[in-house]
Parts: sequence; C-alpha cells; structure tokens
Amino acid sequence: MARGPPPGAAPGPPPRAVLPALCLTQITSWGIVYYAFPVLNPAITADTGWSAGATTAAFSAALVVSAVAGIYVGRVLDHRGPRTVMTAGSVLGSLSLLVIAAAPDLAVFFTGWLLAGAAMAAVFYQPAFAALTRWWAPDHIRALTVVTLAGGLASTVFAPLTAILAGHMSWRATYVVLAGTLAVLTVPAHAIALKAPWPPAPPSPPHITGGHEQVVRSRAFRMSAVTFTLSAFAMYAVVIGLVPLLMERGYTTTQAAWALGLGGAGQTLGRTLYASLARHLGVTARTVTLIALGALTTAALATVAGPYALLVSVSVLAGVIRGNLTLLQATAVTDRWGATHYGRLSGLLGAPAHAAAALAPFAGAVLAGPLGGYPALFVLLAGLSIIAAVTALGTRTRPGIGPSGG
Repeated sequence: MARGPPPGAAPGPPPRAVLPALCLTQITSWGIVYYAFPVLNPAITADTGWSAGATTAAFSAALVVSAVAGIYVGRVLDHRGPRTVMTAGSVLGSLSLLVIAAAPDLAVFFTGWLLAGAAMAAVFYQPAFAALTRWWAPDHIRALTVVTLAGGLASTVFAPLTAILAGHMSWRATYVVLAGTLAVLTVPAHAIALKAPWPPAPPSPPHITGGHEQVVRSRAFRMSAVTFTLSAFAMYAVVIGLVPLLMERGYTTTQAAWALGLGGAGQTLGRTLYASLARHLGVTARTVTLIALGALTTAALATVAGPYALLVSVSVLAGVIRGNLTLLQATAVTDRWGATHYGRLSGLLGAPAHAAAALAPFAGAVLAGPLGGYPALFVLLAGLSIIAAVTALGTRTRPGIGPSGG
C-alpha cells in the first residue's frame, strides 16, 4: 500500500474515486449478502425441508460473527487502511455465497453463513466509515451521509432483483448469480478505488493521554457501549416486529408491508437531516434526544391502534429517527475521542450493539407470546430505549471537547 504524507503535513484533497466506489459497493454488498436472504428463505425451506427457524438461525449467527470479527477488522483498518480488508471481504463474501448455494445439508449451510459473517465485517459500514473518516476529515459527516443514503437503496434495488431471479431459477442458482455479481462489482472497485495513500492517523485530542486503552477503560466508553447496545436491540426488534404488530390489529399483510416500507423511506430522509442536527446539538444532547425520540415513536406504535394513516406517519417518523441513529453511531468515536484510533474503537464499541441487533428479531418473537402480544412487546422496547437515553447521559467526556461539544 502506498505511504501517506509525513506526519504533520497538510492533508490533501480526498481521493475522488473513493466516494462513488463505496456507494456502489455498499448498495451491492448489503443488497446481496444481507437483503437477498429474506427474499430467498421461503424457497430455501420449501426446497430443502429445513425449518425457517434453522435457516434464520444461520443468518443470525452470521451477524454475530460479523460483530465479533469487526473488532479485529478495526485494528487492521487503523494501521493499513481499507483496501486489503474490503477487497478480501468481497472475495470471501462471493465464496461464502457459493458455499451456501451448494450446501447439501444444514451444517454446510451454517458454515457458509459463518464465512459470510466474516465478510460482512470487512465490507459493510464499519470499514467504509473508517475510510471516509480518515480521508474526508473534517468534512466526514457529509461523506458518511452520502454513503449511508446509497446503502439505504440496497433493499430497494436487490430485493426486487432477487425476487425476479428466483422467479426464473432455483434459489441455489440465484445465489450463484448473486455471488458473481458481488465479485464483479465490488472486488475491482475495492482493489482499484481504495489504493490511494492511507493518511497518517491524526493526533489524539488533548484529553486523551493514554492511547486507546485509556478510552476503552473510561466510563464514557462503557456507557456508550451500553447505550448503543440497548438502542440497537430495541430498534431492530421494532423493525422486525412492526408487520406482526399491525396484523394483530387487523391490518392486511400488504398494509403492514407498506407501513414498514414507508418507514424505510423515512430512514433515508432522516440521514439527510443529521448534518444539520450535529451543527445545533452537542454530541451528548444529540444522543439523548435521538434515543428518547425513538422511545417515543415505539411507545406510540404500542398504544395507537389507528387510523391507518396515523400509524404510517408514526412509522415514517420512527424511520427518520433510525436514519439519524445510524450516523450517530458512525460519528460517536470521532465526536468524543477523535479519529486517531477510529477503526479499533468503533469495532469495540459496535460489537455488542451489532450482536444485539442480530439477536433482537429472534428475541422479540420469543418475548411477544409470554407478554401477550406485540403491543406489550413494543411497550417493553420503549422502556429499553428510555433506559438507553438515561445511560446516554453518562457518555459525556469533557465540556467543550470534540468537534460537536462535550
């Protein structure tokens, strides 16, 4: 990899090819490795006789592996940059889908998804965010917003495309085609567009004197991990639980799906608003406000039975909050501790949150029965978000520290 400028040199302009390349690869990677599965899962279970619970468990295991592998990936990103990590992740992602497509039994199917989990850690948002934070600083929020807006289109593009392919061929052949598409679109994009010199790490803020170890041991870091873990669990359980919640209230599957889909549109809208929010609110106030608003929308979904237009409006507002929360976590490290150890710290901070997000859909479905239904589940999830908003008060570092305040 090419060397960056010497320490202390003025940073040059960000490499032009990186932003469009990462937009392309985030759409493709999320669309193929993540969003194709829920589309193909009914065909997988019908063809193989494996239970939906078993196949979904394999997918959830991949997400847990991604969370754990992200810690190691973060360390590599800080020192070597994203090119090797993301290119290798693209190759591994393509190979893992071929293993899944050829799986003769559930054990091999699980193996393929565990490999896919390692690939997710290397190609999803975390390494892309690390690249943009280092190359685009101090204007990284704009770059992060652009890439997350593109990533938000992944399901819009690849869910219908996957359904079209599955309508003309088997699920195994569909995964082979998708594996080839992933390789063709993302391997060269990562290998070529990310070859720019990796800039040296910026100096730590004045209040960080003991390296990343001091940060990890700090109360603010531990409280941030608790906050984002609780928030992620509640957020993803709400997303997956919205359709059964509305169906319990007598709405059709189509109506419930539209409410969920329009909530996704709200998520895209929310990401466009984050830069303005960051200019007007300090990082702690921003964290508390967004998570508290998430609790409010969850409570509204739990208690408001109709009319349908009102529920859709609440779903859209909840999506706006989710869109902001994605960027809130992407900037959590730089806002509090600078970008010196961004990859390592974001990997450690994000690991429990990503694991919670992976387990939330399953846990939500299990809890809904004993609680008496999805409205009661949503009340519980709103309570978890309130707790997260309270713990967010403990994420403050020092007054006036960081680009967005203490």
